[in-house]
Amino acid sequence: MEVNVEPIVTNYFEPETIFWSIFAFMWVMYVWETYLSHRQIQVYKNTTEVPGPLKDVLDSETLEKARVYALDKESFGFWHDLYGQFESSVILVIGAIPYLWHVAGQVMSHFDYGSEYEITQSLVFLLLASIFSIITGMPWTVYRTFVVEQKHGFNNQTPGFFVKDQIKKFIVTQLIAMPITAAMLYIIKMGGQYFFIYTWLFTLVVSLVLITVYADYIAPLFDKYVPLPEGELRSEIEALAKSIEFPLYKLYVVEGSKRSSHSNAYFYGFYKNKRIVLFDTLLEDYTPADEKKEEETKETETKEDVEDETKEETEEASGETKEETKEEKKKKGCNNDEVLAVLAHELGHWKLNHNLKNIIIGQVNLFLCFFLFALLIEKKVLYEAFGFYDSQPVLLGLVIIFQFVFSPYNELLSFCMTVLTRRFEFQADAFAKSLHKADKLRSALVKLHKDNLGFPVADWLYSTVHYSHPPLLERLAALGKTE
Repeated sequence: MEVNVEPIVTNYFEPETIFWSIFAFMWVMYVWETYLSHRQIQVYKNTTEVPGPLKDVLDSETLEKARVYALDKESFGFWHDLYGQFESSVILVIGAIPYLWHVAGQVMSHFDYGSEYEITQSLVFLLLASIFSIITGMPWTVYRTFVVEQKHGFNNQTPGFFVKDQIKKFIVTQLIAMPITAAMLYIIKMGGQYFFIYTWLFTLVVSLVLITVYADYIAPLFDKYVPLPEGELRSEIEALAKSIEFPLYKLYVVEGSKRSSHSNAYFYGFYKNKRIVLFDTLLEDYTPADEKKEEETKETETKEDVEDETKEETEEASGETKEETKEEKKKKGCNNDEVLAVLAHELGHWKLNHNLKNIIIGQVNLFLCFFLFALLIEKKVLYEAFGFYDSQPVLLGLVIIFQFVFSPYNELLSFCMTVLTRRFEFQADAFAKSLHKADKLRSALVKLHKDNLGFPVADWLYSTVHYSHPPLLERLAALGKTE
């Protein structure tokens, strides 16, 4: 008995089947992520005592603060993700994407441009989509910044600073994204049979250029970067870099404390032009230049205004205030030895070529995706699945294929990269340990967890899927093992 498989194949690739398959996958992933979050929330709720390995370095009060902070973030994340899932679902079901493309066409016609100007219409579409995203996402950003983060002492932004920052981000993003998008669309449309090779080469060059110029020209638009002052810490960092032949070119401190109390450190640059950047919140004894100037001004004004008969009492009170401020300051950040240990970990990524490996993996993946995109771009059924019956815009082809069709592959790749990154983190810790900085790195990790209210306990499945950095207890255990 023969079975005619042609109707089955035809039905499988019908627009409606493709659409609802993608739609179902979106909800399956959402349910899976919600389940993982539920597991982690149970850990937050049930862990009320300091874990044994941390009893000597972590107090119950800090653990409770971290627990409440984690629960607040998870609660916010639940409602934000739920809203995002319903918003995405509604956008797909009502055909908002082809409608927005139609609106972009109407805007074009208002300026006497027809549908033959597809690249221009694509840029208008992107601009409208960006504005829509900002409008719908801004309430969540405001709530996270001024409610969740501020409640737990991490937000340092004023409303005015926040508004200016958001406007600046939007303008800079559009100025960068628009010409890159236009050039990519032009290459795809004009590149012929092998356009995917030219497009990949273009994105490779663009990514390398952006990596090179971002920290020097783009990041300073948002945060202040200053050279690390001469002193013991600078000398020790330069000595550390020299000992492992790291080509340190410049050493910066970014005054991120004006934005947030969270801390970090990283390096960037190619070949012999490496830069190390330290967040001021990472440094225990660092005071931003503006704050230092304000303190000096206040001290001068106080000395001038104090009457002779109360001068002694005022100075005594001022001395106590300075002492308290200093004590409060020392509760945050790491000392010089701990900063060096953190940098030894970061430099371990360089020494072990982790960043280069990530770039190679990313580029191989991108080339594969562009190759598959080249095979699928002419498939009219994919456009019809998302409501495009009369046209096949290249930009929308990129969105449909990369964001929706590739979504199962993207999830798998994301998990694999998380596993690989976690392995790299262990290797970087081991490198710092080989430089005899294990003890200081352990104390630095504990301090950073306390300063950032990181919760030290994680559900094994949640951390396996989501943690690119190993949980604190696992890192401390690995650092504590003998060679």
